[in-house]
Amino acid sequence: QVQLVESGGGLVQAGGSLRLSCATSGRTGRNYAMAWFRQAPGNYREFVAATSGLDGSTYYADSVKGRFTISRDDAKNTLYLQMNSLKPEDTAVYYCAARFSGKAITTTLSGYYYWGQGTQVTVSS
Repeated sequence: QVQLVESGGGLVQAGGSLRLSCATSGRTGRNYAMAWFRQAPGNYREFVAATSGLDGSTYYADSVKGRFTISRDDAKNTLYLQMNSLKPEDTAVYYCAARFSGKAITTTLSGYYYWGQGTQVTVSS
């Protein structure tokens, strides 16, 4: 059974940094795309960043481009999200997600089959 477990969330001041981790168990390798989404109170869950299982390419939402970096360590079966220059509007629960078998990046929620439980990120002004 595939499980995703996020960690690394917390409270940080605006302009600060956090690194989120998503540990994967139940399968290995990089033959599938993975992504980060986030959901703020009262908002829909939105796409943040993704990495391909084909060639390691990445894709970002415009709102985080240049500030966030997604990466994966296949030896540790872990996905990361490095978040720099954080803003109060980045406050949300952050979720990692993995496709069932697709390698290509998709930005839609329905494209991802496995989800973690989420980790809270709060950015104070």
